[in-house]
Amino acid sequence: MRFVSFSAKGFVRAGVLLGDGNGRDDLIDFAVSLQKRIDDLHRAVDEVSTKLSTLDRRVDDTVSKTAIVRYDAYENSGGHQSASIAMLDSSRTGVVLSAIQGRDYARIYVKELDRGRASVALSPEELEAVERAMAR
Repeated sequence: MRFVSFSAKGFVRAGVLLGDGNGRDDLIDFAVSLQKRIDDLHRAVDEVSTKLSTLDRRVDDTVSKTAIVRYDAYENSGGHQSASIAMLDSSRTGVVLSAIQGRDYARIYVKELDRGRASVALSPEELEAVERAMAR
């Protein structure tokens, strides 16, 4: 028969109740079973670690940084009806969407960013949206 006792300092001590006076085989079996459990735990931790790394890469590629900047595109238009929205991942890759509201029209512009670089120049409001998004 086996028993396990816990010391006050958190150490685990394994012992055997000697039924036949020997007890050596029971102790060896117990040690082997503990080693198997430890090996199983190491495999499980390695598997979880691998899956976590995969999730980290997937999360880095998602839109996680967003910001909206509202403004008046034209003098005397009022109401901050125009807006620029930055939607980026952790490496500053994504899009900036700008909606420019005039008195009798609205225009929408989409500009792509690849690691912080736009193929078309960004307006000051678009740059502000990108910087606000990355600050979050």
